[in-house]
Amino acid sequence: MAQERNHSAIRITATALFMALNISLSSYGIPVPGGHLYLCDVAICLAAILLNPAEAFVVGGLGSFIGDMIFYPLPMFVSLVVHGLQAVVISLISHRVLKKHPVSASAIGVSVGAVIMVVGYTLGKAFIYSTPEYAIIKLPYEIAQGTVGAVFGMILCWKCRIHALFNRMIENGFQRQEEKVCTRN
Repeated sequence: MAQERNHSAIRITATALFMALNISLSSYGIPVPGGHLYLCDVAICLAAILLNPAEAFVVGGLGSFIGDMIFYPLPMFVSLVVHGLQAVVISLISHRVLKKHPVSASAIGVSVGAVIMVVGYTLGKAFIYSTPEYAIIKLPYEIAQGTVGAVFGMILCWKCRIHALFNRMIENGFQRQEEKVCTRN
């Protein structure tokens, strides 16, 4: 019972931290000719690889929704659906496909997630702004954002070893709790 509470506390804390990161990155865009490149997809991809689908939805969908609600409310419902779906799909593929090859599975996941984000935002912008031309003009920025998010999410997760650190943090949390229980007896 104590192990479950410790495990839940660690996962809730990680989800909240990734959600805060997503909200902060959705407020800051790198200026590029004709628009901005937002880095929130990096946080979404990284979190979705590490977390389960429900936690990934909270980070991707709710985090993007809150970030847009605070900074740019018009597309907040598009963000909720698109980034939420993106995060869930990445998480499902990362955790349930090619279990013996997690790097390949997460590469497939972030690739599919990038396509979901690009198509979802393009259709969402065409609907919200009632002009397909605007959505098509913004298409290269959506492709760049999806690509940057997928590539840097993978680099942070696997090359910078955040995946190993995250797993060790959860395992050590269990071990510390077991040690406390053993010393009490």
